[in-house]
Amino acid sequence: MTNSIHNIDAFDTCRGHVHIGDTVRRFREAVGYSIEDLALTCGLTGAEITRIEQGADVNPGRLRRIAAALRVPASMFLLN
Repeated sequence: MTNSIHNIDAFDTCRGHVHIGDTVRRFREAVGYSIEDLALTCGLTGAEITRIEQGADVNPGRLRRIAAALRVPASMFLLN
């Protein structure tokens, strides 16, 4: 596992819309985490991470935990 997001294209600013689940998945993949790695790092279950990435769960508390685990500002997931 590495923890670097230097070359991430996390969201499409041309459309002006951020899909939270896609953004979480892109950041997770950019740092080299599997769903299980992220779940272990932030204290959520793999099922919770999957629901978030599918857009079925946008709980701000869980998003903050994910942001902390990925070392990005929570605002990356809480925009729009």
